[in-house]
Amino acid sequence: MAASGDRSIIVQGVVPPREVLLEFIADNPDRATKREIAKAFGLKGESRVELKDVLRDLEDEGLLQKSRKALTRPGALPPMTVLDITTRDKDGDLIGRPAEWMEDQGVAPAVLIRQSSDSRSKSKAPAAGLGDRVLAKIFPNKDRSGPAYTARVVKVIDKHRNAALGVIRLMPEGGARLLPIDRRGEEMQIAAADLGEAKDGDLIEADVLRGNRFGLTRAKVLSVVGSVASEKAISMIAIYSHGIPHIFPKSVMDEAEDAKPASMVKREDWRDLPLVTIDPADAKDHDDAVYAEPDSSPDNEGGVIVTVAIADVSYYVRTGSQLDREALKRGNSVYFPDRVVPMLPERISNNLCSLREGEDRPALAVRMVFSREGRKASHTFHRIMMKSAAKLSYQQAQAAIDGKPDDKSGPLLEPILKPLWNAYAIMKRGRDRRQPLELDMPERKIVLKADGTVDKVIIPERLDAHKLIEEMMIQANVAAAETLEKKRQPLVYRVHDAPTLAKQEVLREFLATLGISMAKGGQMRSNSFNGILAKAEDTPHQVMVNEMVLRSQSQAVYSPENIGHFGLNLMKYAHFTSPIRRYADLIVHRALVGSLGLGEGGITPEEEGQLDDIAAEISTFERRAMAAERDTINRLIAHHLAERVGQEFKGRVSGVTKAGLFVTLPTYGADGFVPISTLGNDYFHYDESRQALIGEKTGLGYQLGDAVDVKLAEAIPLAGALRFEMLSEGQKMGAATRSFHKAGRRGRQAPRKPGTRPPRRGR
Repeated sequence: MAASGDRSIIVQGVVPPREVLLEFIADNPDRATKREIAKAFGLKGESRVELKDVLRDLEDEGLLQKSRKALTRPGALPPMTVLDITTRDKDGDLIGRPAEWMEDQGVAPAVLIRQSSDSRSKSKAPAAGLGDRVLAKIFPNKDRSGPAYTARVVKVIDKHRNAALGVIRLMPEGGARLLPIDRRGEEMQIAAADLGEAKDGDLIEADVLRGNRFGLTRAKVLSVVGSVASEKAISMIAIYSHGIPHIFPKSVMDEAEDAKPASMVKREDWRDLPLVTIDPADAKDHDDAVYAEPDSSPDNEGGVIVTVAIADVSYYVRTGSQLDREALKRGNSVYFPDRVVPMLPERISNNLCSLREGEDRPALAVRMVFSREGRKASHTFHRIMMKSAAKLSYQQAQAAIDGKPDDKSGPLLEPILKPLWNAYAIMKRGRDRRQPLELDMPERKIVLKADGTVDKVIIPERLDAHKLIEEMMIQANVAAAETLEKKRQPLVYRVHDAPTLAKQEVLREFLATLGISMAKGGQMRSNSFNGILAKAEDTPHQVMVNEMVLRSQSQAVYSPENIGHFGLNLMKYAHFTSPIRRYADLIVHRALVGSLGLGEGGITPEEEGQLDDIAAEISTFERRAMAAERDTINRLIAHHLAERVGQEFKGRVSGVTKAGLFVTLPTYGADGFVPISTLGNDYFHYDESRQALIGEKTGLGYQLGDAVDVKLAEAIPLAGALRFEMLSEGQKMGAATRSFHKAGRRGRQAPRKPGTRPPRRGR
């Protein structure tokens, strides 16, 4: 019997040939789990073990990769994907593309949207239209003349996204031009009759009209966002361009206003326990509080009891409510330098759920017992009413421990802060033994002036107070996952897969050029990478090695299927500690409430059945938030530097491509591009193993991590783009490696002719 068509005869109960397995996975993405593959080919017992080995070999060779719980061909779309419906084909059928797609993967694949025309079908797909964002089930397209995939819409996430965002520039002859805010956007024309109330310099949202065969595409003003010179215009560009919901519907606000404070029903009274919140100084919502004390049990001499209390959002935001639907639509809060787009209205996030000092607040708490060696011996969950004893900032708590208490932290030093630091010292022993991935990648923070422009860019000091809260939150998250697994309760895990074999090989080749060895084959662990980082510490290569190790890592996502968290070196991990700002944590809270019988607000059977879809959505929304935050920072820095074109800066090569170099200005944390055609009168080869561009004649080149001097040639504030000219001469590197020469002359760029202008990025 053939398990996938009649291409070959397959004996049931026997592991099929590798090519048959690959074909089956490509043709059946919705059945590409190990369990489903074994079922399709009738494999049991030892045959299942053999199948597992074959699939692992295919992964090691880069022929398969894990995508959440399923296996896919590299570059293939996962079985459930968020799509943006962007156009129609010649037959009028809708075409979509993945909402999130890395540029280094090439062009995003087109997907043909199949819409059910049978009104009698019980599984009729939701109606979707041009410009919508949808969650869709993906299938390979049997018609080789069309797109590679077809899809069935499962859910319409956001309606009508076929709008362009840009800045109005009025034309002397009448009408206006719409200048794009996206680097790859196109300029459009707007007739005077279609301008509405838009004025010169306004940031507007426009409806893209059907264009002429020749000339610019036409557009019509839909809404005026505001003046591009206004204080918050930069973050609004990101909010609109990424489709981030930022206005709460009236029904949601009404529901929030109608919410009443939680009662003591089915709650333990912990209001006398001196829990404290330790947060950034400017934090408005406080969703976690901590307390620690020595364990008095004679069986745990030298051990500690750590209590972490988390805001009980599940009590207020019930499954299927208006608040719940809007929270899922947002997925998470989004943080910009000048504002926050919250997941929940302020009535909930900053008031009823926020663990305010001196006020009764409902919480879900976990009490964890650690041995003196830092091993967690046990934990229990409790639904409580608490009263925060104090609101402290990280700096305030750290200063008290360092011998500089103030009037508020001084009285808390002996009874609360010192026991917390003692508990952290014990927990750190367990962390050091676990050896999570320890990358040295300092985060920069933009400080704004009153007018919303950049004042300075700083690297906040990393304090023990930060590390203490981080480790206590990690252990609370572990406890949540362990409890729910023990109860056999479906949940959403936070998972982080190990680096793919292909990425490991790229890293290995790069490290070899620096004389750093990396073991080949076998299962890499986080401490293996820590060893690599240690070898590069205090050397000229430290920055670039940290950067390359970071690039080799997979992206953490949410999934109802547990594969562990590679970076933290944990087998069970679920986000539990930030339900005010992350929907994933709210799901975990509901699962704990329901499985432990802690009262109202537990997870429902319907919600359990949707965890696959929910995990896919919130993972996409998390990437959306990260992209919006990154774009906003790039635009702010480009605006800040726009008046400094022609000035020279110290930089560091942060990226190497066939097209040129990305250079980061450490002072600002901003990236700019140096086109390969401007590097000099030489042919430059892209050497992937060295992450370098190397001149063919001179042997001089530029490598990832090199310190360089550059001149700012161009700044495009609306697109957040900077273009540099290289001032530093390349370093002697010798010939490019053979891996390039085998590929022929690809990546080689002819020198620019005298008097010609370098290509403009983003135009």
